[in-house]
Amino acid sequence: MNSLTIFSPSGVLAEVAPLRRAAKRLRALGFDVAVDAAALARFQRFAGDDALRLAALHRVAAHAPDVAMASRGGYGLTRLLDGIDWKLLARSVERGTRWVGHSDMTVLQLGLLAHAKARSWAGPMACYDFGRAAEEHGEKAVESVDEVTQGCFVEAMSGELEAIGFRTEAGFDGLQASGTLWGGNLCMVNSLLSTKHWPRVRGGVLFLEDVNEHPYRVERNLLQLHQAGVLDAQKAVLLGGFTEYRKSPLDRGYTLRGAIEHLRSVTKTPILTGLPFGHVPTKVCLPVGAKATLLVDGRDVLLGW
Repeated sequence: MNSLTIFSPSGVLAEVAPLRRAAKRLRALGFDVAVDAAALARFQRFAGDDALRLAALHRVAAHAPDVAMASRGGYGLTRLLDGIDWKLLARSVERGTRWVGHSDMTVLQLGLLAHAKARSWAGPMACYDFGRAAEEHGEKAVESVDEVTQGCFVEAMSGELEAIGFRTEAGFDGLQASGTLWGGNLCMVNSLLSTKHWPRVRGGVLFLEDVNEHPYRVERNLLQLHQAGVLDAQKAVLLGGFTEYRKSPLDRGYTLRGAIEHLRSVTKTPILTGLPFGHVPTKVCLPVGAKATLLVDGRDVLLGW
């Protein structure tokens, strides 16, 4: 049975119920679940003050469970980056720990890659993905954990997941690319630019997603990566979900699709959409730091590692 520890490195948990549901569902999948002692701590908008959350992170790393899963994202890990014992976290990876999450966890995963060339997993989080309340359908309550998300996570944690597939737009048939797979939340990726926690990946496959960001802000962040030389240095860019933003009456026909087309006009690097990843119910697991190969057949994309 795989040991799995849920910890809270970022935002405060507003309710206990999602954490309890997540632990119950993960146990049902065969994981030996433990919840870190500070997972429910509260300080302002954070799951405890910086010292408490840093201590929790180091405590999990020292224990080295098979899986270390963030309870939720939000904001908070950026405050901890300069104080993280990266060697301790790298040793946990060497001992078999898979650090899993998305959103704010992006900076931890990229920091591991930058400081130790250690792998982690961009994937689900406990409360966001496994802690959702059951949905009512007629007289039955149906579990709301996405089957693809759950299945992909179990396979990834068991070491069985070696590739994922998805559909993209027309125009990329025959594309082949290989390189380091890296990325995550777009705003969090950008926040590391020019810091010591930035992984200097060239010839990689960069994946990106975001939430609550209007298309012009997505475009602005992508242009920053382009103007910093990051996009042109990659073999391919994969875009996941960009969700939950509000349209503006000032858009006047401006859309996310138009923003992406503009980026395609200024970079030589292929930008593919459709990656099932982000702040969405259905998400795959992606090994950050792994050597990946991308193949496109028509509109079908195969990403393997």
